[in-house]
Amino acid sequence: MVQQSECLSCLIHFHQDGFLVLEHFFTPEECDSMREQIQGIVAEMEVPPHCRTEFSTKEGEQLQAQGSSDYFLTSGDKIRFFFEKGVLDERGNFLIPKERSVSKIGHALHAHDPVFKQITHSPKVQELGRKLGLESPVVVQSMYIFKVCPQPAPLAAVTPHQDATFLHTEPLGRVMGFWIALEDATQENGCLWFIPGSHTNGITRRMVRAASGASTCVEFVGSEPTYDDSQFIPVPISKGGLILIHGEVVHKSELNSSQFSRHVFTFHIMEAKDTSWSKDNWLQPTPELPFPPLYT
Repeated sequence: MVQQSECLSCLIHFHQDGFLVLEHFFTPEECDSMREQIQGIVAEMEVPPHCRTEFSTKEGEQLQAQGSSDYFLTSGDKIRFFFEKGVLDERGNFLIPKERSVSKIGHALHAHDPVFKQITHSPKVQELGRKLGLESPVVVQSMYIFKVCPQPAPLAAVTPHQDATFLHTEPLGRVMGFWIALEDATQENGCLWFIPGSHTNGITRRMVRAASGASTCVEFVGSEPTYDDSQFIPVPISKGGLILIHGEVVHKSELNSSQFSRHVFTFHIMEAKDTSWSKDNWLQPTPELPFPPLYT
């Protein structure tokens, strides 16, 4: 558990840098339970070929794939599968074994799967939320990210971005990511990189729902700045470690050029007190799944 003195130091670093590394936050057994659970979910995966979507963080490819697909847009209250680039043929058939084709699973594991629900609402996560001063946090989405190698090509990098581009609130500063390493995350297999302090500069780009009749379901408003690569620092973390990510901090991950995977479970929370969730966000709460409170 996080001690009081440690918490004060953590808060200082988090507010200065926009991210915080907490090594060994989860046990190896908890990490293994999540990996075992996801293996069962993938083994039972059934996605019609016309719904199979390649996941990308590049703007043009996002609009072409996720942005043109109701399968993505309506995934906020479901468990759905998104695939790596180059693993599907033109008819949506798998070119490699399906268990090695998945890029991520989202966006409601925290609500529909008992293992991931327990992790998300675990006493130590709730305690950390209270130490961070969160009064009424709610869980808005969750994802399991694979980053498995080898593939037909090294797995794509995640381009520099801010989570608030996709998960926008009024006021800003109310969204936070919990990023859990289920294996060691290294520079070789694609750990996160951050620009410390970049969460203080606001955002310049948003992904919003497109108007009715548009050619895509979502569109980008504004543009992402060109970032200086020398400003990024790598943040490797051991299995079981947790990285807290401020919604406006700029971060990325590089190619997985190793022979090792980099499995991660991540979820985002929002401080709901005195906060408005943008009705333009691609992700919306539904009658079937309102954003559940973090504290149980």
